[in-house]
Amino acid sequence: MPTVISNTSPIQYLYQAEALSLLPQLFGEICVPEAVAAELQAGRQRNVSLPDPEVLPWLRVRPVQQPALLPLATHLGDGEKEVLALGLELPGSLLLLDDRNARRHAAALGLKACGTLGVLLLAKERGKLDAVRPVLDRLDALRFRIHATTRQTVLRLAQESD
Repeated sequence: MPTVISNTSPIQYLYQAEALSLLPQLFGEICVPEAVAAELQAGRQRNVSLPDPEVLPWLRVRPVQQPALLPLATHLGDGEKEVLALGLELPGSLLLLDDRNARRHAAALGLKACGTLGVLLLAKERGKLDAVRPVLDRLDALRFRIHATTRQTVLRLAQESD
């Protein structure tokens, strides 16, 4: 199984949508760079509903070993930059990124990436999730940005179209 490296938003939104348990069910251990752990902690200090990485036995904080790679993507956040850097350090890994620009960078670097919606589809495919639609509804309520066309595509792929 490849190493899975997550940015903040998939963890945040899956947690807030009460679907965070899908990550260890699908992937076992999840790595997050130090910047993602810091973003989660900073959000918790501002009373944002976020998990504490220190109490999740399946989540491991991993420092970036080659920080020289970080300045290359100037318009990305620290979490996205560190996820990309770890992806380069750990060949064959899967990156969990929701940000479109971060996923474009991943593709340009030859790295495999998927977002929160991809996790939901994989969970449905593997029988870890009965239906995607209720989770999409919770994500909508959380203001997770899903274009109407994307939502319909996800529901069609999950065989839950209207």
